[in-house]
Amino acid sequence: MKIEWTPDLAVGLDVIDDQHKELYRRIDRLMEACHEGKGKEVVGDTLKFLEDYVVTHFTNEQQYMQRFGYPDYDVHKRNHDYYVNNLKELKNILAEKGPGVELVVKTNVMVIEWLNNHIRKMDTKMAAFLKDKI
Repeated sequence: MKIEWTPDLAVGLDVIDDQHKELYRRIDRLMEACHEGKGKEVVGDTLKFLEDYVVTHFTNEQQYMQRFGYPDYDVHKRNHDYYVNNLKELKNILAEKGPGVELVVKTNVMVIEWLNNHIRKMDTKMAAFLKDKI
């Protein structure tokens, strides 16, 4: 299963689009490793990337939404907070149990939902709003 960023996901802000592209590349690597039976070896690096990613990426998006008065800012931010909390849970599993099958499966579920629901729905809605303002 190939996870790939496509131009229809563009929000029109290079910094955010580039961050999304990198997220898709990293998740594709995780999925490929899982397909090869090497998910345990890659999942820790993926979580470290996501830990850094959410700080930078979510801050960028939230600054744009606030700057231009995005009406669904609160909903969007709550969704960001949801993913930050899920990531904390995954990091706890890694710390307590190591990079086992449970962690690999839960990480895959979270990131696929993130890609399909947050980026494809919420971020494209935000992009439509920001398009005329930037």
